[in-house]
Amino acid sequence: MTNLALKLAENARSIGVSSAYGDPVQIEGVTVVPVALVQYGFGAGGQDADSGADGFGGGGGGGVSIPIGAYVKHGTSVRFDPNIIALLTVGIPFVWVAGRVLIRLIRVIKR
Repeated sequence: MTNLALKLAENARSIGVSSAYGDPVQIEGVTVVPVALVQYGFGAGGQDADSGADGFGGGGGGGVSIPIGAYVKHGTSVRFDPNIIALLTVGIPFVWVAGRVLIRLIRVIKR
């Protein structure tokens, strides 16, 4: 159990701004900073108590990072260039869920 706590503490250091924003990259006088939508999830595992030391055990965990665009600095101007495909991948389910919630709210209010 101590190893799990140490690993979680080690991984927690990278959570935050450094995971959402990548390192700046210089390309022909233009600075590009990649931006991502980051979500973390944790998992765990175990072993069947009846099977003893030779029994089956398993576990897992993971996280998701979706590139949503990049900040581009050219001279003194900075602009955000979105990754349209990634934004649609995130946005379409959100709009669908929001629409379904709105429909249900309207039905409840009408009663």
